[in-house]
Amino acid sequence: MLSRAAAVLLPLFGRLTVTHEAEGPFTPGSVFVANHDSVADPALVLAALRGAGVTPVVLATAGLWRVPMLGRALAKGGHVPVHRGSARAADALGAAAEALRSGRHVLIYAEGGLPVRQGATCAAPRPFRTGLARLTAATGAAVVPVGQAGARRLASGPVARQLAGVLTAPLRRPRFHVHIGRSLYLPPGTSAGTATAHRAVTAAWRQAARAVGEPAHEG
Repeated sequence: MLSRAAAVLLPLFGRLTVTHEAEGPFTPGSVFVANHDSVADPALVLAALRGAGVTPVVLATAGLWRVPMLGRALAKGGHVPVHRGSARAADALGAAAEALRSGRHVLIYAEGGLPVRQGATCAAPRPFRTGLARLTAATGAAVVPVGQAGARRLASGPVARQLAGVLTAPLRRPRFHVHIGRSLYLPPGTSAGTATAHRAVTAAWRQAARAVGEPAHEG
């Protein structure tokens, strides 16, 4: 339902384009990993993946499950809450592994949170946490890097600014782009796997940033 809603509603707020390095179908039980710089970017990624025939299980901050209606939709869709900074944080990887073994795709944001930057421009993905590498080591799942750019033009900065961005977007028609990279398998070792995934997502992000006319520099 979330993927369908994103695909239907996003065109009201801006113009999404999508590129692929390799057309699907993707290997069942793949992990899609995307850069995360705005509260709006999951909508971009889910809409793009739906167009590619993918409706993934999403790992998202547990606070979203407390939002009326949204929390119910997340639970109904089998999405996975991440209780960051608590003893329950590791439970998310177990639930994700179970979804992968059943053949479902999983979408994960390996940066582990949003940046504190205030501007509307995008920047390269921040360092990844190790959960992605540990998840793929436990399951043998393929990784599909996803880069998105333009979401900060829809929502960035303080809450008031985010709200203003959403309300004015139908008039501004900001450009969004998602680039879906080629599947790969991470090398053994948490550090090596994490670094490989970060490089792949950064490369996908560069493609997306260039597509919306933003400088694809790191920093």
